[in-house]
Amino acid sequence: MQKLIITILVAFALSMVAGPFIIPWLKRLKVGQTINQFGPRSHQGKQGTATMGGLVFIFAAAVTSLIMGVWKGTEGYFLIIEILSMLAFAFIGFVDDYVKVVKRRSVGLTPVQKMVPQALIALVLSVLAYLNPYIGSKLVVPFTSYTIDLGFFYIPVMIFVIVGVVNSANLLDGLDGLCAGNSMLGFGAFALIAMSLAAHESGMNPDLYNTALFSGAMCGAILGFLRFNTHPAVTFMGDVGSFAIGGALVAVAIVTRLTLLLPIIAFTMMISSLSDIIQVIYCRFSGGKRIFRMAPIHHHFELSGIPETKIVTMYDVLTALLCFVALLGYVK
Repeated sequence: MQKLIITILVAFALSMVAGPFIIPWLKRLKVGQTINQFGPRSHQGKQGTATMGGLVFIFAAAVTSLIMGVWKGTEGYFLIIEILSMLAFAFIGFVDDYVKVVKRRSVGLTPVQKMVPQALIALVLSVLAYLNPYIGSKLVVPFTSYTIDLGFFYIPVMIFVIVGVVNSANLLDGLDGLCAGNSMLGFGAFALIAMSLAAHESGMNPDLYNTALFSGAMCGAILGFLRFNTHPAVTFMGDVGSFAIGGALVAVAIVTRLTLLLPIIAFTMMISSLSDIIQVIYCRFSGGKRIFRMAPIHHHFELSGIPETKIVTMYDVLTALLCFVALLGYVK
C-alpha cells in the first residue's frame, strides 16, 4: 500500500511539473480549441484555449508506471497492456485534435476514421485478454464470486465495450474538469480494488499489483492535471486525453476481469453516451424533435441554467458515491 501511495504522489508531482512546460509549448504552437458554434454560448469564450493538455497526465502516468512497476520475468505483462492501450487510443485522439487545430474543423476526424482504428486496437486487446490464462473469457459478476464465461463471444463483446468506453470518455469531456475529476475517482477506486485482489491471491499477484500501481499513477497524474483543467481551464485535455483515459480505464477493467463493474464506476461516462444515442435516435424518428436541449446530458443541464461548476461538482459527488459502492464489494 505504501508503494501505491508513493506512486500516486510521484505521478501527481510529475504532472504538476510537466504542466508549466507542456501547456506554454502548446500555446506557442497555437494549438487552440475550436468551439462548436452550436454549443452553449458560455463556451464561446473558451475559443482558442490550449487543447491537447492531456499530454501532461499521459506523460506523468506512463513515466511513473514504468518506474514504479514490477518488471521481473513476465510480471509486467498487464502493465504493458494497460500502457499500450492508453497510448494507442491517445494516438487516435492526437490525430483527431491535429485535424481540429490545423484544419480548423471542430468535428475533427470523421466517425469512420475514428471507429476503424479504434475497433482494430480493441480487437488486439480482446484477443490478448482472451488468450491470457489469467484473464480468459470469464467476467466476474459484481459483488459476487461468480463468473460468466462468454467463450469465444468474449472477443466481440469486449470490442464493443472497449470502443464504447473510449468514446464515452470522450463525450464526458465537455465541461472544465468534468472528465478529469470523474476519471480520477474511477482510477482511484480501481487502484484500491486491484491492490485488494492482488493481496488476496496465493501470495501477492504481481500483475494485479502492477495494475494497482498503474491505476494509482493515472489517479495521481490526473489529479495534478486538474490544477490546469478546473474552471476556468487554462487547457483542455483534448481527444488525446479523453481517449487515453478511456483506453486506460477499460484496460484496467479487462485485466481484473471486472468489466461488469464499469457501469458503476464509469456511470457518468455511460449516461453521456446513452443521452447522446437517445437524442440522435429520437431526433431521427420524430422529425427533428429533441428530448434534451443538447446532448450529452451535461450540456442539457447547462442550457437549463445550472452553472458549469455546479454540474461538475454534482457529477464528482455522484461518481465518488458510486466508487464507494464498488469498493464495498472488493476491498477487504
